[in-house]
Amino acid sequence: MDLLAEYRRATMYFETGDPSGAARLLEPIVAAEPDNASVRQLLARAYFQSAQLARAEEQLRALVERDPSDHYAHHVLGRTLERVGRPTEALRHLRIAAAMYAANDDYRTAVQRVQTRVGGRR
Repeated sequence: MDLLAEYRRATMYFETGDPSGAARLLEPIVAAEPDNASVRQLLARAYFQSAQLARAEEQLRALVERDPSDHYAHHVLGRTLERVGRPTEALRHLRIAAAMYAANDDYRTAVQRVQTRVGGRR
């Protein structure tokens, strides 16, 4: 299997709105190259976009474990946890991402949204 060609194909699937198709192509690539953060990140995003949230969480946790300074992985992990109804856990990762990359408006907005939700539960 030509992993680079498959990655490019998966990227095209993802970019044209077929995240499930992208995930099917990316799964064997991640299995073959588990330390390739770019491929794992795209797989996590494909899972997130296709509402395979447990799988997205698994990939994102692997990314954060390997590189705790990956602000984007923290952000998407937070968004994933938010979508599955675990806002307290989500807030931790969203805050980390926002602290690492304070200039990102999406990160700040996500923190505020989830912070309001968590605060409303008290």
